[in-house]
Amino acid sequence: MIKNKHKTFLATLLFFAPLLVKAAELPNPLPAEDIPTVIGFAVKGILGIVGAVALLMLVWGGVTWMTSAGNTDKVKRGKDTIVWAIFGLVAIFMSYAIIRYFFSTLAGTS
Repeated sequence: MIKNKHKTFLATLLFFAPLLVKAAELPNPLPAEDIPTVIGFAVKGILGIVGAVALLMLVWGGVTWMTSAGNTDKVKRGKDTIVWAIFGLVAIFMSYAIIRYFFSTLAGTS
């Protein structure tokens, strides 16, 4: 059984242990300091996540269609999922192109 003074010592050690460790300095993942560049990084990240979700939906539609076993409702649901996933990917690529054009026009570069 741990005595009270041992519990106090362990609690103090656990509380102050992070202060004893020298942590490594991490570089800034966003090397930009101006707002449009930071917004551009955020938009690219969000579009990447949305694109990954659209690709997962494309796979999900294919799996649904392949495992339908001739059930017309599942076949239609799988086809619809694939069509809407492709529509989503096209929308993502178009929005990326529009946003890139918008920011390059604002920055004055081509």
